[in-house]
Parts: sequence; C-alpha cells; structure tokens
Amino acid sequence: MPTPGLSENVQALLISLLSLGLFLVFWEVGANAKIFSKGMPNATETIGELWFWISDPFFDNGPNDLGIGWNLLTSLRRVAIGYTLASIIAVPLGILLGMSRVAAKAFNPFVQLLKPVSPLAWLPLGLYIFRNSENTGVFIILISSIWPTLVNTVFGVANVSPEYLDVSKTLGASKLRTVFKVIIPAALPNIISGLRISMGIAWLVIVAAEMLLGSGVGYFVWNEWNNLSIANILVAIFIIGLVGIILDQIFAFLENLVSFGRQTS
Repeated sequence: MPTPGLSENVQALLISLLSLGLFLVFWEVGANAKIFSKGMPNATETIGELWFWISDPFFDNGPNDLGIGWNLLTSLRRVAIGYTLASIIAVPLGILLGMSRVAAKAFNPFVQLLKPVSPLAWLPLGLYIFRNSENTGVFIILISSIWPTLVNTVFGVANVSPEYLDVSKTLGASKLRTVFKVIIPAALPNIISGLRISMGIAWLVIVAAEMLLGSGVGYFVWNEWNNLSIANILVAIFIIGLVGIILDQIFAFLENLVSFGRQTS
C-alpha cells in the first residue's frame, strides 16, 4: 500500500530492502537449523566470503587460484569481442534484410533454424575448429548473440513509417542518405533493444561455456564446485548477477535516449 509523502522510488527501495532483510534472516536461521541441504553455508559465512573476494579481487597465486577480478576481466573480454563482432554483422545485415521483403523471406528459414540452437551445442564444434579456448569462447558469444540484434533490426527497418520514406523521396534524398538520415534513426529503438537482449544472452552464455574452457568466471564457479565451496559459488552467482544488471542498465539508458519520449524499463 502506498505510503503518503514517499515517492514511488523510495517506496520501492524500502520494500526491496525489507525483502532482502527477511530473506537473509530466513537464510541464516534455515542454514543454522539444518533445514537446507547438508553443507549449505549460512548468510553470515557467505557475506564473509563475498567480502574476501571483493576486498582483494586481483590476487594471483597461480592459474587455479586467481582473484575474482581477473576471472571477470577474462569473461568480459570474451564477451566484448564476440558481442562486438556479432553486432558488426547483425546490424548492417539486418538493415539490408529489412529493406528487402524478398531477401528477408529468403534468409528467414536460416535464422529460424539456427536461432533456437543451444549455445553449448556449438562448443564442441568451436573447440574442433579453433583448438583454442579463447577463440572458442568468442565464437560461442558471436553465434549466440547475433540473432536478437538481427531479428530486431530487420523488424525495426521493415516497419519504418512509409510517410517518412515518402517525404525523403519527395525531397530528392538519395538511397544512401535515406538509409542514414531516415531509416536508421527511425529503427534505432528496435536496434538498441536487440543489442540489449543480445548482451544479456552473451553474458548468460559465457558463464556456461567457460565451465569447459578453463578460465573466466564460469570456470571459477566450476572450480569452486570441485572444491565443494558452496559459499564461493553463491558469491560468484551474486557477482555474475550484479555485472549483468550493470550491463543491462547501460543499454536501458541508451534505449531511453533513442525512444523518442517512450518510456522503457
């Protein structure tokens, strides 16, 4: 129930903090009372492990004992390269397909065939082709994150208002000028939306793929499982989620910039 005198944002923050507090109390009591699985750490222990990892994130005691910061940088590097390559391919190709109904119909079966394939299904093929964990990780990110951007770009371009195109044609604008001055700006909200979804998929996929690639935050999770350190796994899950929120909010900000008055979340 809304509280008089408090803004919606303040009310939402208070509810979030209250929910978090109740969850931590339930976790602490449940773990201490052995309600959960055997070996489940309590909230206090997990928060202590979290502080250990974030207080010194860049220590280096060997390949299998790196700070969480190094693992995050490895994962973010792979995501950045693979995601950038996917965007460079998807956006121009999406613009071209969106401008041609024939081309869009011709390529649509290939997109629909490849889009639902699990990213991990590409992992053995990537390892076979590249024989290198770094390039394989980039390949997995590229092949997984290309589709949302491509599909959204095609949709945005194909649905540009005909009135905009008619005005451009009336003013004598060239095809190239129409693309850069009319089509791309009008389709930009859809393009950014596709890029946002693709980034979410890229960050989701790299964690799973790295469990088999030998480095990165995904490998950190797998290594801690082998050490039966559930607290560290929970810490990694929290950090992965936090980074995901930051990446998503960057694109949410960009969406708001290009939404022409429409609100996005």
